[in-house]
Amino acid sequence: MACPLTRFTPVGLDELDAAAALQTRQDRKYVLDAAACHGLLAALDPATRVLEIHGARTFAYESTYFDTPGLDAFRLAAHRRRRRYKVRTRTYVDSGACFVEVKTRSGRGLTVKERQPHDAGPARLGTAGSFVAERLAAAGLDAAPARALAPTLRSSYRRTTLLLPDGRLTLDTDLAWTLPGPDPVAAVVRLDRRVVVETKTGGPGPSSADRLLWRAGHRPDRISKYATGLTLLRPGLPDAPWRRTIRHRLAPESAP
Repeated sequence: MACPLTRFTPVGLDELDAAAALQTRQDRKYVLDAAACHGLLAALDPATRVLEIHGARTFAYESTYFDTPGLDAFRLAAHRRRRRYKVRTRTYVDSGACFVEVKTRSGRGLTVKERQPHDAGPARLGTAGSFVAERLAAAGLDAAPARALAPTLRSSYRRTTLLLPDGRLTLDTDLAWTLPGPDPVAAVVRLDRRVVVETKTGGPGPSSADRLLWRAGHRPDRISKYATGLTLLRPGLPDAPWRRTIRHRLAPESAP
């Protein structure tokens, strides 16, 4: 990753989670080029710290998203339903750890993420289907679709995580989306020249990083690693929430 990280002191994973686990949070996302990313990092509070594990500061992630045959989860987002959900497995490639995660929207518009360790493999839910159904029901959503969930999209990227004095900041690079199927190489979109920046705070107010981005002329972009990737790879799906971002921020390159 080209963005300058050496000026930040490290923070370990346990300390990061203790300070800003933020499983219930307000998210804002921005799609930046490398120059804008450099400018943001150069302007961050000197007290900002960067996650470091065994000397590494950037880590490989893989996520497999699950949906119904009718793409119920996708369509709730496409039609901007206030209450919606997302189900995925997340694999931390460097350590091999895998979790199944359920993300829902609270009535106040905050994102709620709940997860548990997963050993059935990233492309199947197995017995975790009951966990998914329980979390959907607890969020006031219809739990029935949990029985029909199947792998729909895979994303991979590299992530750097920073601990701000007032929140958390992630920088995702080398983002690639893949459709499941017999020839996955033929169904890949890559965003090699963009950094997806996400700010996370425990309440509705902006973080110091948001304010820096706004002063530099950047406003939050509508982008979802699941929904945006799916619309890029499956033309014809409703894309209204992400159309502006796709047209003006993303420059996808199809894999050869």
